[in-house]
Amino acid sequence: MYTQERTTMSNLVVGGPVAVNSYDNAIVAALLENRPVMLVHAFNGGYLRPAELKEESHDKGVKLATALDPATKEAQGHLWYITPAGYFGQRPLYFIESAAGQVSPAPAGAGDVDAGRGDDGAPKPQRRRITVHQEAPKSTADTVQVGLPDKVGDKWRGKNGAPEDTQLWVVTVTPWGGITFVPITHPDAILGFKDHAVTADSEARLTYNWGGDFTGTVINTFYPRLPSEWNVPYHHVFT
Repeated sequence: MYTQERTTMSNLVVGGPVAVNSYDNAIVAALLENRPVMLVHAFNGGYLRPAELKEESHDKGVKLATALDPATKEAQGHLWYITPAGYFGQRPLYFIESAAGQVSPAPAGAGDVDAGRGDDGAPKPQRRRITVHQEAPKSTADTVQVGLPDKVGDKWRGKNGAPEDTQLWVVTVTPWGGITFVPITHPDAILGFKDHAVTADSEARLTYNWGGDFTGTVINTFYPRLPSEWNVPYHHVFT
């Protein structure tokens, strides 16, 4: 991460103090090109996936899976978009959106407001986002859900009622090539796991950021993996 690569990417800084060089293809693709990636945990190789893959589910959480089963792969439950969402001061903010259960919006009517279009001119699909509970991380109860902004419950809305407030994350690139997620509503917390345990089927939670090394159970770092890297042996997810 500290080599001086003579490329246009060598001086890119994404959400933190660490320069992203040309070899961090997955991070660059996830944050700049908005390409879907797997979020693979640095500790045990498990990947984040919504607990419920169906598009009509908006009140279920996120878990860590260690086997990429055909149903999850077919539904794209292993893929996430880290979507740009403005700035907090000078730091870019992002939504963490699931590729599972995304909905292609109906064409806008004559007097309707268009929700936005991609570079190809097609309407942007609606994707369920990881949403943080107002009172997280005070308890080990559900503190994150995956749902559309207008479908989340009252406690998953910001204090002023705007659901977007609880769906915005600061993404920090780590010196070892991973990424961490800090919600703007709880800046002393980090995306972690219930009881701080990084095990198969651990339920994702918002947990206090108490420090520790990146393979520990408090600092939870993920390595983005591009679809082209699926066949690369990485712990036991791909074997």
